[in-house]
Amino acid sequence: MNKRGPLISFAGSFLIMLSLVVAVSAVPTEVPQSESLLISSLFEGMFDDVSEPFQIMPGNMVYTSFSTFISDVPVLWGIQILDYQNGDKLSITISNIFGDSYGEYVQSDSVYFETIFVEQSDTLNFEIENIGTTDIEFVIMFAEDPENSESFTNPNSPIAEMVVPLIVSGLLLIVGIVTMIIGIIMILIDLKNNFENKKNF
Repeated sequence: MNKRGPLISFAGSFLIMLSLVVAVSAVPTEVPQSESLLISSLFEGMFDDVSEPFQIMPGNMVYTSFSTFISDVPVLWGIQILDYQNGDKLSITISNIFGDSYGEYVQSDSVYFETIFVEQSDTLNFEIENIGTTDIEFVIMFAEDPENSESFTNPNSPIAEMVVPLIVSGLLLIVGIVTMIIGIIMILIDLKNNFENKKNF
């Protein structure tokens, strides 16, 4: 029997295993030990501002703001509910100091991110209401012009050191799966040819 099929399948399996090793190595090992792992600790350096935890009772509101200093840039903001429970829900209304609306959002998951475009330097006011049934503790994160953030452009930043290996891992996984499928197909073709040869004898 031709050994090319098994060898190709083995090579595909090896690439898949290698991709998993690369992915695991990309995940930071030194993260804060707490009941709720903060997203900001995994993406250290990405956010310009990370708030202290807010605690809000059902029906109550908290207010916070973020000032931008660059015109015509996106602003990434996100909220992480700590110790998320099913049914936790926040309503977020964003406006500037002139009352112009930047949208209304509802968060019903543990982590929520949105991007808004700011045409000129501005102060964004966030009105956050607990529309759930239990107390909610959360943090809010902001990043101005995240695409040009040093955390992405600097190859030595924590994010770049994590994202690049994950991209490599994904490519290895795809190539490994394709290679394994090719190997299996070749095994089936060889088995079919061997069976037909035996019939001819």
